[in-house]
Amino acid sequence: MQKIILNVDEDNGIRIDKYLSDNLDQGKYSRSYIQKLIKDGNIIVNEKQAKNNYKTSAEDRIEVIIPDSEVLDVIAEDIALDIIYEDDDFLIVNKPKGMVVHPSAGHYTGTLVNALLHHCKDHLSEINGVLRPGIVHRIDMNTTGSLIVCKNNNSHNIIAEQLASHDIKRIYRGIVHGVVKEDQGTINAPIGRHKADRKKMAIVPDGKPAVTHYKVLERYSNYSYCEFTLETGRTHQIRVHMASIHHPLLGDDVYGPAKCPIKGLEGQSLHAMTIGFKHPTNGHYMEFEAPLPDYFIELLNKINR
Repeated sequence: MQKIILNVDEDNGIRIDKYLSDNLDQGKYSRSYIQKLIKDGNIIVNEKQAKNNYKTSAEDRIEVIIPDSEVLDVIAEDIALDIIYEDDDFLIVNKPKGMVVHPSAGHYTGTLVNALLHHCKDHLSEINGVLRPGIVHRIDMNTTGSLIVCKNNNSHNIIAEQLASHDIKRIYRGIVHGVVKEDQGTINAPIGRHKADRKKMAIVPDGKPAVTHYKVLERYSNYSYCEFTLETGRTHQIRVHMASIHHPLLGDDVYGPAKCPIKGLEGQSLHAMTIGFKHPTNGHYMEFEAPLPDYFIELLNKINR
């Protein structure tokens, strides 16, 4: 464990997460990492645990506790990965349907992290803890497609900052119930935990800002094939937003019909196709595309009959 003390010199009124990300150890730590430290009670201001919205003022004494890296006890597994790109800083994985990103209750093996530990060995960032090495963002178990995995803490921090500032390009493809009348549109509605069912997300007044742009690529008799561009990356964002305009994703039994009309389809038909961002080391913009999975192409053919 490392303990760092900072004394604020001026009455600047800057949010504490931004102040620390700018001033702590020459900008070594991202705002998202600082926010996690605050959530875990590891930021103390004037002998009181800090809150995320605290704004610094002159003569503040800030104590920052950096926890030691935990020993990883997740098992490495020899699971084949579809790697779109890889270098010393990160890799882009095309995640298959049905694969959980990281271990959690009920899913301790067979996850993407288990596969990454075998492929990358000890070359994965540690910022998100022992259960999520290398993971800087996630997609749902039944969502397929592009996912960034960071190999070191520096690349993790830089990419996390791009995510936080909405500078990462993320384009999805999906099939929704019903014929969407508008050729394109924008859903701007805050998302948070469902008040009655904590396993679900919902549009709630006190939720986090969430913006989804959608465009219809093809219309069928009972369905629409759409493209979604994210401004924000909230949990279940596309699923919640499309359900809110009465066009839930085909196969989504959480936000759509309990019984799927397409036999054999498990989970939402959603694919993270394109992801683009600045390289964490050289700053060059890079863009990657994960091709539509076979099941998705077969589904398009099936609903077109």
